Amino acid sequence: MRNILLFVSIFCIGTLTQAQDTLKVMHYNLLYYGVVTSWCTNNNNNVDDKNIHLRTILDEVQPDIFTVNEISANQIVQNDLMQNTLNVDGKDYYQKAVVSNQAGSSIVNMLYYDSRKLKLKQQYTAQQYVRDVDVYELYYNSADLVLGDTAFVVCVVAHLKAGSDADDAATRNVMAVDVMEFLEQHYTDENVLFMGDFNVYSGAEAAYQTITNYANIDMRFLDPISQNGSWHNNLAFAGIHTQSTNTSSNGCASSGGMDDRFDFILISDEVKLGSRSVRYVTNSYQAFGQDGNRFNGSIINPANTVVSEEIATALHQMSDHLPVVLDLRVDKVLDLNENWAKPFLAAIHPNPTHEKLALNFYLSRPARMQMNIFTIQGQLKIRQEFTATAGKNHFETNLQQLPAGIYLLQLVDEKGNVEVLRVVKSR
Repeated sequence: MRNILLFVSIFCIGTLTQAQDTLKVMHYNLLYYGVVTSWCTNNNNNVDDKNIHLRTILDEVQPDIFTVNEISANQIVQNDLMQNTLNVDGKDYYQKAVVSNQAGSSIVNMLYYDSRKLKLKQQYTAQQYVRDVDVYELYYNSADLVLGDTAFVVCVVAHLKAGSDADDAATRNVMAVDVMEFLEQHYTDENVLFMGDFNVYSGAEAAYQTITNYANIDMRFLDPISQNGSWHNNLAFAGIHTQSTNTSSNGCASSGGMDDRFDFILISDEVKLGSRSVRYVTNSYQAFGQDGNRFNGSIINPANTVVSEEIATALHQMSDHLPVVLDLRVDKVLDLNENWAKPFLAAIHPNPTHEKLALNFYLSRPARMQMNIFTIQGQLKIRQEFTATAGKNHFETNLQQLPAGIYLLQLVDEKGNVEVLRVVKSR
């Protein structure tokens, strides 16, 4: 009975994962990524150096939806980010949206996504004053797509006008009004995320009020952490400040330390309530790397208490903003025919196998691994622990002691990620 329960537990966990998937959403201002100006140059904002730091951050967060501000309008640069920071170490499933730049800005928005889970249906430019505000309509690659049913997530990505004077605030509000009027025409009852670098200093600012207190009640966006207030240079909001990661400037990054909440992911009430198969996961919203001990200080000094020194350094060097992240629960079943969950991209060669099992898999970083082999009745036959390196790994184990038949191989890392493969042992 104990072995049967173990077997059932293994597959119940897999079934629940498929039936109620979680999407990790991340938004990040990349600080003139791939753009050379008189102040942000190849010396103080080199894209190759930024890629090293960005890979470190992305390896830790592992977003399914990744939206950005301040990336070059050059598609070559946008593809470079995808191929050199996302589709690395065996990953090849991240795709991107099409660049939009009707405003003719040197810095634009972009969306990247895990194409195993999500597909991009369409995209729009909601407004083009100062900079484009982009709208990306994603749908979940659900098993019931053949029946015409799935879950949609609409990402509105904005980089509102920077500046602290009255004219700047007024411009931000013009942009916000334009976007809300567009959304009112197209998305009155959808799962919508309004995200980006809003450059607002207070929840009382007109632009923020337009977004969160819009005349049409059904269109009002919600702050997942309910932290409205006067954020600028206010110790009371130290735990949610997103800018600046630096106390001194290298000529490109802003200085002054962490004292502003510029970066947001706001949610529609459909996402808050889960009324359309997508729900915000309570307490999942965070300014990544923010431990509340950064007020007017950098992200690395004093020592960061919520991320490693390596990640804190990457955040410090990559941008003067922190990324913001949250989780979404999707009450849909992923299309298993094409998208069985494969966190390690593991494969057995050959399969069927005879005396020796050869397993290939990929890791984004070194990890302690455990490989378990069960009978189909759930009886554990082999358990081995080992350390694997970043990148492609090859592991072998002897199967001579096992009789011919069908077995289940479970590969588990130290964070609890699981991949299960079927093993056929020949005579």
